[in-house]
Amino acid sequence: MSRVTSAAPARFATVATPPGRFTVVVTAGPDGEDVVLASGWTDDVGELLPVIHRALRPTWVERAEDLPVLDVVAAFHAGDVAAIDKVAVLQRSGPFLTDAWDVLRTVPAGEPDTYAAFAARCGHPSAVRAAAGACSRNAAALFVPCHRVLATGGGLGGFRWGTPVKRWLLDHEAEHAPAPV
Repeated sequence: MSRVTSAAPARFATVATPPGRFTVVVTAGPDGEDVVLASGWTDDVGELLPVIHRALRPTWVERAEDLPVLDVVAAFHAGDVAAIDKVAVLQRSGPFLTDAWDVLRTVPAGEPDTYAAFAARCGHPSAVRAAAGACSRNAAALFVPCHRVLATGGGLGGFRWGTPVKRWLLDHEAEHAPAPV
């Protein structure tokens, strides 16, 4: 995992999406490509900065008129729900959370897990609360699709950006997910 230095500013941009205004914060990765630090359904970048791990948190951010990742956001909302799969994301925490965020990226669009199933997918079937915690501490909403995890009883469960956004995402992915092979 690369280290982001605080000397380089992060950039952010906001775009309108069907479930609401979406902001993404990026920094330059080791190869110069943008890496997502945080994202979510808000037009206030100040809501995103506190969820970035302190070791990765930029000292300042600059508004960008456009970011290449916004093309991916547009493709996702236009129906290409797999478009988000290859976006580079940088998050940091302990081993369980870091692994859980990687595992979240393997939950297929249109086939949500329950928190219990997600815990098992992470290799820790008894760690249901820790799995739910990984979802709640995810800074890179959409790109690390924590919205694809539901309450074990079948309800939506929580979502930092509100259950109406989560419901919209799940319905959108169910409608546009590729057919299982």
